Amino acid sequence: MSAMNQRVLRNFMSADGRLHTIPSKQSKLNVVLDHLAQSFDPGRHYPESEVNEILMRVHPDYAALRRYLVEGQFLTRENAVYWRSGGSFDV
Repeated sequence: MSAMNQRVLRNFMSADGRLHTIPSKQSKLNVVLDHLAQSFDPGRHYPESEVNEILMRVHPDYAALRRYLVEGQFLTRENAVYWRSGGSFDV
């Protein structure tokens, strides 16, 4: 992860991993969304309730985060089932 991305995460996330502010600038939001996408295992399908539960641990507005993850193509949604479709991957 680049130093710039680490700085963005430090500015928007607390030490315990909670997001205190959703970035309004798209480039910073994408860094945060990429980080959040790491919470979802590639190849695994998640019911909407589980996606909500995972995102609720990070920020109370889990619906907005879920929408941003789908709009940013980090997650794909079909029939209330989600799966990771983007973001960076550890190799």
